[in-house]
Amino acid sequence: MTTGEPLIVLDSVNKWFGPLHVLDDVSLSVGRGEVVVVIGPSGSGKSTLCRAINRLEPISSGTITFDGQPLPAEGKALAKLRSEVGMVFQSFNLFAHKTILENVTLGPVKVRKEKPAAARERGLALLDRVGIANQADKFPAQLSGGQQQRVAIARALAMQPKAMLFDEPTSALDPEMVGEVLDVMTSLASEGMTMVVVTHEMGFARHAANRVIFMADGQLVEDAPPAEFFANPRSERARDFLSKILTH
Repeated sequence: MTTGEPLIVLDSVNKWFGPLHVLDDVSLSVGRGEVVVVIGPSGSGKSTLCRAINRLEPISSGTITFDGQPLPAEGKALAKLRSEVGMVFQSFNLFAHKTILENVTLGPVKVRKEKPAAARERGLALLDRVGIANQADKFPAQLSGGQQQRVAIARALAMQPKAMLFDEPTSALDPEMVGEVLDVMTSLASEGMTMVVVTHEMGFARHAANRVIFMADGQLVEDAPPAEFFANPRSERARDFLSKILTH
């Protein structure tokens, strides 16, 4: 499944927001091709963890390495790192005044200096892969939330990233749109994309994850295969969390 050095390594990572200790001595390795789903109550540090991996959130202490290299502080090296780590947020963050296809091809042309024709061809293939090739010439406002989020995934994939980070990608969507986004993510996972996914969708955690990480109060409380975690959580915190969400 995974080979050689892990792609993402967090070692004793701490993050403070003023007096708030949002990441408390977190250590985590993510292997190449591994799908790690991060769950836990609100305010547990999940999103901060996700955002620290591509340095959208600088850390207070500890180290994070990506593909064997420490995360760069700024400048060109950081831009390169960000192009290698795709990120999909809760909000879609698409450029409103650009078409769907332009949204997807902008990064490869501007950052990777690809020829527009090649970027366009791959952009169309990616839109096809996420099921919205027929929407290429529309603008974001003409699409549903689920379609916009699938564009955001295609846009991240257009940079040919080594890993994808998803920070609650379905929590802003109407319930009937959640499935279409999770389907795209599940197929990515099955194709071997390295993924770190912060989500409330327990079905996705069960079916698509190699490992489930349970966080509470900034700490990494449990790290287990999904079958083991859902059937037999070791900590009181995880049992309490699961009893609250799985009974409804």
